[in-house]
Amino acid sequence: MIDLRVKNPRHTRADGRPAGWRKAAAAAALILSVSLLSACGGRNDETITVAGSTSVQPYAEMLAEEYEIRYPGNVIDIQGGGSSAGIAAVESDAADIGMSSRALDEKEQELWFVEIAKDGLAVIINHNNPIQDLTLDQIRGIYTTAIPNWSELGGPEAKIHVIAREEGSGTRSAFESLVMGGEPIAPRAIIQASNGAVRQLVSGDPHSIGFISLGLVDQTVKALRLEGVAATWDNVMNGSYRLFRPFLFIAGEQPTGLAEQFIHFTLSLEGQQLLVHEGLIPVTEGVKR
Repeated sequence: MIDLRVKNPRHTRADGRPAGWRKAAAAAALILSVSLLSACGGRNDETITVAGSTSVQPYAEMLAEEYEIRYPGNVIDIQGGGSSAGIAAVESDAADIGMSSRALDEKEQELWFVEIAKDGLAVIINHNNPIQDLTLDQIRGIYTTAIPNWSELGGPEAKIHVIAREEGSGTRSAFESLVMGGEPIAPRAIIQASNGAVRQLVSGDPHSIGFISLGLVDQTVKALRLEGVAATWDNVMNGSYRLFRPFLFIAGEQPTGLAEQFIHFTLSLEGQQLLVHEGLIPVTEGVKR
């Protein structure tokens, strides 16, 4: 069986080869196996557990539902808990596949992982707030409380209600890495346990601000422009919108059985097309929006 272990290309193996395979090569190798999966019907009558990032969770649930329809007899149990919890779950063999919406740190690089999609990170406010555009420095100032009032940004005379995700969340980790530049999020931030909860709170509070997966932005909230660039799928693709993060599937070792087959499906053109339809950025070539 081909070892599809995906590693950070910055590291080097003892034998002199790059530490790990390029993600694109791993994805391509996995996709080659899809024809074999189809030929055998993809049925193992197995149950696997997929746990972790609440950002990845709704997309994994959608993929699992579609997979179970196509290949009845298999059960894919999707659970949340956050990226760190998903990584811990595969390390302890409590889950077959972990989900992460952040890059793995150096200690976690020993795990098997593959990028299944990219996701933009949107900074959202209420539609009643007239502000349309902020800079990274301004967003950072809001989240450190250096900028406590919307009036300092051209908005209403009102205290800014800062909403953030919990520690261990991949969304929070990505926001801290991409926006905060090493500065801590203020302790007075209102903490929510999911992207959906952040979106709901912002939609009902005209003085609030939050950050969520770009794929989960809907008509109930307004995604801010970042230094003049709109938070859109196309702008993530062309590189002009700079806030995006990886969505990963992780395992303690090379996946086999139903876990491997589900990953095959996720990285196939069909699986990637489903993710694109939901607003994510594909990692497989040939997928159209």
